[in-house]
Amino acid sequence: MTEDLLSEAYNSGLEHEKAGRLDEAEEAYRRALQLNPEDPGGVTVRLAAMGRGDPPSQAPEAYVAMLFDQHAEVFDGILVDQLGYAVPMTMRERLQSNDLGPFDRMLDLGCGTGLAAVALEDMCNDMTGADLAEGMVEVSDDKDIYNDLYVAEATSFLLAAEEENESWDLIVATDVLPYIGDATAFIAAAASRLTPGGVLTFSTETLPDLMDWKVTPYHRYAHSRSYVEAEASEVGLKLIDVADIVVRHEEGAPIPGHLYVFRKPDR
Repeated sequence: MTEDLLSEAYNSGLEHEKAGRLDEAEEAYRRALQLNPEDPGGVTVRLAAMGRGDPPSQAPEAYVAMLFDQHAEVFDGILVDQLGYAVPMTMRERLQSNDLGPFDRMLDLGCGTGLAAVALEDMCNDMTGADLAEGMVEVSDDKDIYNDLYVAEATSFLLAAEEENESWDLIVATDVLPYIGDATAFIAAAASRLTPGGVLTFSTETLPDLMDWKVTPYHRYAHSRSYVEAEASEVGLKLIDVADIVVRHEEGAPIPGHLYVFRKPDR
C-alpha cells in the first residue's frame, strides 16, 4: 500500500513539475519524501533544481542505485550512442599525453558497466571496480575485465579501504562527481588512498566560479573549477592537467565539463 502511495505522489510531482505547476509539484514531492525518507525518487534533488529546497550534499544513495540499476542492461547504448559520452577515452588520452602510466593498481569508482576499464585495460596490471548500483556491477562482472568488483558508494568505499590500508597508484572516477555536490570528503579520501606519486583523475560538469557547486536543471551536480582545485590542493594534490570537455549531450545540447588529472607527491 505504501509503495502505491509513494508511486502516486512521485508521479503526481512529475506531472505537475512538467506542467510548470511548481507549488503542486513541491507538495507532491514532499509527500513522497515523507512516505520514504530514503528518497529513491531523488525528490530532494528535484526540489533543489526547482529552487524549492536546499540541495543535499550528494544525491541519495537509494536514488542513484535505482537510477542506474534500471538502465544497467542498456546503459552502454544510452550513454555512448544517445548521449555522446566519451569521457573514458578522453581520460586515456590525457593520461598518455602527460606521460602517466603504466599503472600497477587501478581503482575505478562508479565503474558502471566497465567503460573506463575497457579504455585503460592495457595501461593497468590490476583493476578494481566499485559502483553503488548492483545491476551495473553485474554487467561489469560479465565482461571479465576487473580483478575485483564491489557494490559500494565511492566515498564510503575509500574510507573502508583506509581501514584496510589499501592503496592504488591510479584512481579514476568518471561520472561520479555529477552525483556528489560537496566533494570535500571524496577528494580527501581519494588522496589518502593514493600511493606516493599516484594519480587521481575524474570528470565534473562545469559551473562558473560564482559558487562552489549546485544542482543543475538535469538533476545532477556541477562544480566550479576553482572549488575543485582548491579542495585538491588542500589535501596536497598537484594539478597535472585539466581539460575542457563535453561530458554528454542533453536534449541535443552539449553539457560542458572538466577532466582533471592530479598527482600525489612522491613523499
